[in-house]
Amino acid sequence: MSKTDLFPQVVIKQSAIHGKGLFAAEDISAGTLIGDVQGRPTNKDGAYVLWVDGVDGFEVTCDLKYINHSDTPNACYYDTLEVCAIMDIKSGEEITHDYEGS
Repeated sequence: MSKTDLFPQVVIKQSAIHGKGLFAAEDISAGTLIGDVQGRPTNKDGAYVLWVDGVDGFEVTCDLKYINHSDTPNACYYDTLEVCAIMDIKSGEEITHDYEGS
C-alpha cells in the first residue's frame, strides 16, 4: 500500500480487478472530490489515456490513473477532469469508474 499524490483519503494497492487500484483509506461520502486529473493532451491511445466528452485524448499522469473500470462504479470523471464519489465509499473499498459511461 502506498500514499498517493492526491488527497489523504486514498491509497494505491494491488487490485483484484486489474493490476494496481485506487482505494479509499477512510470513508468517503458521496459528492466528495477525490482529485483533479493531472496530465497532458495526447492524440495517441494508451493505458492511462482518457477520452472524455469535450476533451481530446488526455494522458493521466497522477495517481488517478489507477482507477479501474466497473459496471457499477462508485466515482466518475467530470468534463472538468475532476473525479468525485457518486456514492458513499467505505474504507478499504476500491474506487471505480465506468469507462463506457464517461
